[in-house]
Amino acid sequence: MMTDAPVITVDGPSGAGKGTISHMLAEHLGWHLLDSGALYRVTGQACLIEGVGLGDPLAVAEIARHLEVTFSTAESGEILVAYKGLDVSAAIRTEEGGRGASKVAAIPDVREALLQRQRELQRPPGLVADGRDMGTVVFREAPLKFFLTASVSERAARRYTQLIAKGESVNLPRLRKDIEERDARDISRKISPLAPAEDAIVIDSSAASILDVFESVLREAKNRGFS
Repeated sequence: MMTDAPVITVDGPSGAGKGTISHMLAEHLGWHLLDSGALYRVTGQACLIEGVGLGDPLAVAEIARHLEVTFSTAESGEILVAYKGLDVSAAIRTEEGGRGASKVAAIPDVREALLQRQRELQRPPGLVADGRDMGTVVFREAPLKFFLTASVSERAARRYTQLIAKGESVNLPRLRKDIEERDARDISRKISPLAPAEDAIVIDSSAASILDVFESVLREAKNRGFS
């Protein structure tokens, strides 16, 4: 059920920095954090675990309706994600996990199944919602909305650096192609396509540091009375 707790939405494509910015903002404000992408990633991972093909929309939607997911925070501050008690934190953050999330997110019944679960996280003192349709669908009435974007080349380079740091073997051209394909799926889907809300503040982070972007976001939040 919706509450009077304020919501700040941060939408944008993969690699634009919305996850990092959302985490920093929620921590600064002392608000709750919704990583909506994690729900779609877990749905995709759950399908893999349960042997459900992503090409079967009815079966995937059934997984989403009964998704047994829990979130916790490690001593290091890392967000841990479990499906039926199984730690899937690392698996859902791979490129395969991202592709799976994009595919299940294109299924209308999956989006509907996860919609109420996301809205239930709107509670005092406030919520920072990170995703792709937070400002356009899930929290349309949010008083402050951001849309972060960056060039495909920059986003691919950032993701490449992240994966290399984790010890994964990745190919930059392939990574760029994956991002382009995911962008195309997210932008062209019929339900909740990736696009900035009409009242969103659009920030291009291509040539900006995370700190610069955070300072811009925080400045806007303070201007709206959130500090």
